[in-house]
Amino acid sequence: MARQSERDELVTAWRALASEHEAEGWQTITVFSGGGCRLLAGRHFPGNEESLLLGFRDVRPPRDELMPQGHGFLLTNASFDQPDDGWGWIALCRKPDGNLEFFELMASDVVATLVSLRGAEGKRLLEVSLVRIHAWQEFMRKGGQRFLGPEAEVGLYGELEVLDMLMEHGVAAPVVIASWQGPLDGLHDFQFGSGAIEVKSTASTASFQARVGSLEQLDDSMVSPLFLAGVQLTTDPQGQTLPARIDVLRDRLSDLPATKESFDRLLLHAGFSGDDADGYSRQFRCQAIRVFRVDERFPRLTRGNVAGAVTSAQYEINLSHGDLEIVETELAVRELGVDQ
Repeated sequence: MARQSERDELVTAWRALASEHEAEGWQTITVFSGGGCRLLAGRHFPGNEESLLLGFRDVRPPRDELMPQGHGFLLTNASFDQPDDGWGWIALCRKPDGNLEFFELMASDVVATLVSLRGAEGKRLLEVSLVRIHAWQEFMRKGGQRFLGPEAEVGLYGELEVLDMLMEHGVAAPVVIASWQGPLDGLHDFQFGSGAIEVKSTASTASFQARVGSLEQLDDSMVSPLFLAGVQLTTDPQGQTLPARIDVLRDRLSDLPATKESFDRLLLHAGFSGDDADGYSRQFRCQAIRVFRVDERFPRLTRGNVAGAVTSAQYEINLSHGDLEIVETELAVRELGVDQ
């Protein structure tokens, strides 16, 4: 996620540009120039709204209608005098009614992402920019809440524990991140070819009641092999907050910039913007991760075992029940057939 310094630099530049200009056109200040991209803080007069101009070497940006739009910002091709030829420019502009705080977060996050990929060619950087802006669009479409609620916080923490567990058991980091579908509202949290892992998490000290949201979620006739990972967390003053846990994983991905960028984008889809770490005070410790095979012996409701008149259902399973058979993680990984 964007460091505070990038946001400060943009805000300072926008303030310096916030003055009356008689002539129409762009007023800009360079915030980064290197490799295949140039980034300028800008204002276009007479509108005077904050903008981030992104220039890419040897790239022709897509038409305006093919780029992410809406939710308080405008993304458009930009045309203005620049000394060098061969650069394509787009402008990320705040609309007059757009939330300034969210726009600052989005623009600074885009800057941080591109700076971290400074060695890539212009085409790659443009693609990353559009994907990143689209992720912010989805974040704002879902409500743009600055902090996850308590239940969502536990749910995301649990998915991160399983993500880490898979890497610890030899699954390549790019494969794990590519399989992570929970933030994208997938039917299952991790999808590996024809198989999947569904994650259920709790921070309760009582029995582990896992909530199942549909008749399809634990239906192994649709996805096979299918496993359920029950993540039991406990609050612990020696534990880690959600942002701290994320930072550990980001450090682990530091040598894989494309994978790290995908990880950050998925966090946005999950509703975590990362710019307000102080808003997450609970510290967790992972007490246990138990993996269960979901098949005909596992207690669940599916379309195949309920009356035909039942069209939908939500229910709970007690994962603390002693009759449930636990599967070794190594065996689950082997059966899923993922690259190691």
